[in-house]
Amino acid sequence: MSTSPHQRFSTTYPPHYDLPPQRIEDLVHLEQASHEINSILDLDRLLDYIVDDLAPSFGCAESCILLKDVERGDLVIAATRGCPIHLKGTRFARDAGLVSLVAASGHPYYAPDVNIEPRYIRCHAETRSEIVIPLKIGERVIGVFSAAHPELDGFPRAHRAVLQQVAMHIAVAVENAQLFQKERSEKEHMRVEQQEARQIQQSLLPNFTPQVPGIRIEAQCVSAGAVGGDWFDYIPLADGKWALVLADVSGKGMAAAMLMAATRAILRTLTKTLSSPRDILSALNRVLIEDFPCGRFVTMVFAVLDPATRTLSFANAGHPLPLFHDGDNTSFLDTDSGLPLGIQESEYSETIVQLGENFKLLFYTDGITEAWDPADEEFGTSRLLCCFNDDQLSADTILEEICLFSGNRPAADDATVILLSSR
Repeated sequence: MSTSPHQRFSTTYPPHYDLPPQRIEDLVHLEQASHEINSILDLDRLLDYIVDDLAPSFGCAESCILLKDVERGDLVIAATRGCPIHLKGTRFARDAGLVSLVAASGHPYYAPDVNIEPRYIRCHAETRSEIVIPLKIGERVIGVFSAAHPELDGFPRAHRAVLQQVAMHIAVAVENAQLFQKERSEKEHMRVEQQEARQIQQSLLPNFTPQVPGIRIEAQCVSAGAVGGDWFDYIPLADGKWALVLADVSGKGMAAAMLMAATRAILRTLTKTLSSPRDILSALNRVLIEDFPCGRFVTMVFAVLDPATRTLSFANAGHPLPLFHDGDNTSFLDTDSGLPLGIQESEYSETIVQLGENFKLLFYTDGITEAWDPADEEFGTSRLLCCFNDDQLSADTILEEICLFSGNRPAADDATVILLSSR
């Protein structure tokens, strides 16, 4: 047995058939330990298991895992057992103690007698020997594993070899747990951001419904993701009129939501000085051509409801054609011109609809007609017509029908409707 004050060492195992029974037992124990620690992906639970259960099973009276703080370069105790002085969270500078020496060199270090080791930082009065092993991924040191013993030279050569193998498995398990923790943290951060964005986007939708004598107005908006590009709005105008807006920004997710919010703000500003649907879409288009990123655009229906005359005038910028029932006939309402907003200069025409005593008028986004079922069949305009002609028609029933049609297939696009009908 070596009596040198400190030793570097390496591990070499002969073939199993040459191993004595104790070494075979150690290898079986090592394999079991490896399987156990690699099955734990929660970092705190892994570290606690290593110092509280694994290390004692290998004869370590005192054990500690320190992980490297990449930004500051020092070591931080991540888990410890048996040390009353250096607790979890304690930092060791780059030149402090055996642990920092091992972290810097990348080589194991054994002090069979800590009383004659000048770099040893005492943790427990009864400690007589200590082994410190780097936790390495390739050549990169991510931390160190240290173990102490109350006896002089308490770690024989064979024992040290086994602990070095244990440390190799610990390093891999810690790296996997750190990566898992980082990924989980990033996903949680993204989830929180998306939730906040969703709350903000929901706050931009109207929280009221215009009260118009003899006319019922209802709307529903369902995003395919946390946030989306569909948007509807009610804007009060002069003389008791109301602007009804339904829009769909190209794309999905956060980018579409941001462009939707920008479009909403610009449009609401324009309605303070303009009132004609044609003029408003033309002015909005000019602004978006200059401000929108290349390849992005908005389809929109902008309508003005006049309760006094029971008329609705609207202009359409590349949006799906509205459905109208006048009491006798059902038809899609077309307009003469109108490209989506933000692409190029375009003229917009207006259509005026007289709202009789028994009418229905539906504005919708393409997430309705372009919904798909599990068999790759599109909902389409024919099914929409069937829904529209149903006596129980409402904004809710349309979206419920889309949900039933799609089954367990996730929605590929946002779905929004505005429905006007006689009371």
